[in-house]
Amino acid sequence: MVSKQSLTYDPAGVYDVEAQQIEYLRHGDEPWLATVYLPKGAGPFPAILDVHGGAWNAGNRSHSELRAPQLAASGVVVVSIDFRLAPDHPYPAQVADVNYATRWLKSRAAGFNADGGSVGLWGSSSGGHTVLLSAMRPKDPLYTTIDSAQAGDADATALYVIGCWPIVDPYARYLFAQERKNDRLVASSNAYFLGQEAMRKANPNLILERGENVELPPVLIIQGSEDGNLPVPVTQRFAETYVNAGGSLRLEMFMGMPHGFGASEGREADLAFEKMKAFIASQVNGG
Repeated sequence: MVSKQSLTYDPAGVYDVEAQQIEYLRHGDEPWLATVYLPKGAGPFPAILDVHGGAWNAGNRSHSELRAPQLAASGVVVVSIDFRLAPDHPYPAQVADVNYATRWLKSRAAGFNADGGSVGLWGSSSGGHTVLLSAMRPKDPLYTTIDSAQAGDADATALYVIGCWPIVDPYARYLFAQERKNDRLVASSNAYFLGQEAMRKANPNLILERGENVELPPVLIIQGSEDGNLPVPVTQRFAETYVNAGGSLRLEMFMGMPHGFGASEGREADLAFEKMKAFIASQVNGG
């Protein structure tokens, strides 16, 4: 395996991209698919696992079909996955799938012309919550339940995490949704966590505030100042707590932007995407 120190990533790079549909996981008779966006070039390339949002109950891997190919075209292997969702599959099923997918990607990296030591995680909204949990607790027995036979000796540690409008505190978001009478978000939270106890336990912000033992990979968070899904002060508190715990976290706030703004086209969304690429370069290139 090529060490990440031998890699370089230029955010201004331009590559043709090939997309492949691959089964990465099977639960019983049900296959779970990934779309792998492969830059065509000499490589090896850094790699990133893309985890969609949808309030833990909805969505699929096509969520990033605008940005994932664009990121691949700059020289990153992007793997966008489907995974188990509530209400059929409550917590911690989703985190276990992402934990496995991280191990799977690391073990398969060479076949994608990628470096397994460079794998980062990219999650949006509830997907941001999921990747933070998996990255902070990559060896938690709750999340490593899927047989690793197909993932070799790889673990689920991440070189870095990118959270786009992530739900860093699902309990605070639940209370916020109740206050705003957002019945959809209240129901989605209940369907996934099956109660407030799990909302507090599986909670990146409260985990840090409780002083629990975690991994602290470098994190980039992108959020709009007008996010009506999770109050900005909650994200700011998490950022402060993460740094106080010894981690490195960069919070990029976009004024006037709503929840999910970066998934579409527009000047602010394009700027957020450029900040993502610059952050990946800073981690992959070691500076």
